[in-house]
Amino acid sequence: MTPMRTLRFLPILLLGLTGCQDALESVSNKVEHPLPAKLVNKMKANDMSTRSPIMMRIFKEEGVLEVWKQKGNGRFDIIASYEICKWSGELGPKFKEGDRQAPEGYYRIYPAQMNPKSSYYLSFNMGYPNSYDRSYGRTGSNLMVHGACSSAGCYSMTDEQVLEIYGFARDAFKGGQEYFLVEALPFRMTPENMARHRDSEHFEFWKMLKVGYDHFELTKRPPKVDVCERQYVFNQIPQVENASFQATAACPPASLPTTLASAYFAYEKSWNESFSKAVAKLDHEQARQIAANEAKAQAEAKRAEREAEQAARIAANGGQSPAVPVLSLFSTGNPLKALAAGSPPATPLMPGQPNAGAATAEAATAEAAATEAAPTAGQTAPAAAELAAPAPDLGGVPVPVPNPAAAGQVVAAEPLPQPAQAKKPMWKIWSRN
Repeated sequence: MTPMRTLRFLPILLLGLTGCQDALESVSNKVEHPLPAKLVNKMKANDMSTRSPIMMRIFKEEGVLEVWKQKGNGRFDIIASYEICKWSGELGPKFKEGDRQAPEGYYRIYPAQMNPKSSYYLSFNMGYPNSYDRSYGRTGSNLMVHGACSSAGCYSMTDEQVLEIYGFARDAFKGGQEYFLVEALPFRMTPENMARHRDSEHFEFWKMLKVGYDHFELTKRPPKVDVCERQYVFNQIPQVENASFQATAACPPASLPTTLASAYFAYEKSWNESFSKAVAKLDHEQARQIAANEAKAQAEAKRAEREAEQAARIAANGGQSPAVPVLSLFSTGNPLKALAAGSPPATPLMPGQPNAGAATAEAATAEAAATEAAPTAGQTAPAAAELAAPAPDLGGVPVPVPNPAAAGQVVAAEPLPQPAQAKKPMWKIWSRN
């Protein structure tokens, strides 16, 4: 390439380098990267400020992370939903370090847990193990929500997603929120989902988590979460002021607010009815599936039995399948002839066996020929002699023979045509002659 042509393309190369430099600057400023304008406008349309409090909900089975934000009336509404790129393990809580299991439970996220220098773009620590986990001796560390779409016990998002999620938390902390709550749940706690998982070893644990889920569904406010007697408790107001909840100690005397208790009672009653219906439906479907599986197993057993019998017959026949007789349409054992009225069914012939049916048929044919050869009473002597005369030998060429049954028949003569009558004149139409 000549120097002149190189100079010609230099502005284009510089423009490309400028674009890369802008992208690097935006990445270096990812911690303070503002939320997209479309999200800001959506918040304004839903009576939310950019710095109002948030909470997050994670549903493993659905693979969703939701961001909820407080509105002007104090209630929360969903502002964004993200598809989780990866989460490791299976449904159920985390128990120990190295089990590669993503945690489940209620976790508080404080500003100190935010990690702007994460090796996975951006992240925040979920705070596992919390006081509930520690009460059971569960271990683990560095359980994160992060970018890079790679997980080993964490909830992993894409870089673009975690950039927005981090921005929501950053702005809420700037607005004065002390901590935000993350609900990490196995699935949405609907009657149908709980019915599907009712046989899980974690079902009692999930029933406990469901209470906090239900309170949020009723109030649209993050529940107040405490731990006592190694159990999660939600929205409990102690009867004694300043009474504390200790994870391994007895729960202090406490109760739900009256309005919440009344609403939760009605909610739980309706939920239990739906749960019972869902269980009955699943039991019915399972019973049908079991019956279908049993019928299939029986059919397979019968087929195997038939195959075993066939194999035994082949082995008894020297390794060859038994010969099956094939009937010809022109044989005396023709199944169509066996359908004739008054005739017994024909027996199929085996190789080397004399054909009894053919012998019988030949005898009957000979008898009929003898009967036909005898002159009837109405026949004349010449006719009988003619019938009795031997047929000339023409070298195997068939010779027509008159039908003896037609000899005594007289063909009726056709009626002679009658002469047409002459037409009468018009004046004789009423005449008798």
